[in-house]
Amino acid sequence: MELEMEVKADALDGAFDAVLAAEAVDDLKASVAALKAQVDAQAVAAARLPLDGAKADDPARDAFVERYLRRGIDAGVEMKSLSGASGGEGGYAVPREIDGTIAATLKSLSPIRSIATVVQTGTSGYRKLVATGATGAGWVGETAARPETGTRSFAEIAPPSGELYANPAASQAMLDDAMFDVEAWLADEIAREFAVAEGAAFVTGNGTNRPKGFLDTATTNEADGVRAFGTLQYLASGAAGAFAASNPQDKLVELVHSLRAPYRQGASWVMNSDTLARIRKFKTSDGAFLWQPGLVEGQAATLLGYPVVEAEDMPAVGANSLSIAFGNFRAGYLIADRGETRILRDPFSNKPFVHFYATKRVGGAIINSEAIKLMKFAAS
Repeated sequence: MELEMEVKADALDGAFDAVLAAEAVDDLKASVAALKAQVDAQAVAAARLPLDGAKADDPARDAFVERYLRRGIDAGVEMKSLSGASGGEGGYAVPREIDGTIAATLKSLSPIRSIATVVQTGTSGYRKLVATGATGAGWVGETAARPETGTRSFAEIAPPSGELYANPAASQAMLDDAMFDVEAWLADEIAREFAVAEGAAFVTGNGTNRPKGFLDTATTNEADGVRAFGTLQYLASGAAGAFAASNPQDKLVELVHSLRAPYRQGASWVMNSDTLARIRKFKTSDGAFLWQPGLVEGQAATLLGYPVVEAEDMPAVGANSLSIAFGNFRAGYLIADRGETRILRDPFSNKPFVHFYATKRVGGAIINSEAIKLMKFAAS
């Protein structure tokens, strides 16, 4: 009897052991499944693009901001030196994200940059070939001779460039403050100073150590196909230093249609706010205003159906002034940005302020003189 009870106990213990072993296997499977789910989630998060406006962790940018900008420590900061002899002498190229912020702010603040063609170049000697003239064509019979047709010629455009600089300053106390967003402050200050300088250059720059503005170009009243390449056509307003006394809006209509139809797609007006204030008072014969405000916030106002860009560097209305431009600036004006913005930290020149000397090479010039028209405030 005793032997039989021992056998049953051994069988019962074996059953318990089997149950415990099964539970351990289940627990192990659950742990493996949970670990796999965690790894998959991390992989998906790593592969997912950051939301718009969110900043992904960038060790290079963080080191640039926290070590170089705030404390002036360049040891261990991986940045591209702009001087072959010493990084401290030539400054450093800013990280791509900060440079992108500067570029985006420039586009929104600089009126001509927002409507012109902008290219990134790796050298200051940027060249662009532009076809001029027209290729001839004709009709012939099936067996008739084929006379030689004309061939388009080419002109080389080399936009003059110069070094654009800005020199914002902050106190060391501001930089030491952990709550001070030095990255956003620096990008905004540099972009705003750049926008003021280049805005004037793109309009009236003389091409000496700066871009050549579209108003610093030879002008004539000759139409397309007659005037020399690179010369802009102007239309007279009908009165010296003013609009015509009667039906002044007619000259605006003529200016629009002096631009060939292909260029009118994407064309815009460029003038300063004083000139625009005069035009906003113009009405058609039935009393409707020529100028129409944007229907939604952020949308440009229109004049005769084309957007108006306010550029305060455009000259005020005066005798023989070229105060209004109309054209497709994306086809007519080229802006060449060379390389990245570079920054040199200077804590010595104006203590206790720290200056950030930022520079960038920028060029600009007209590339298609048929795509931009001007209004000259003269009798003829």
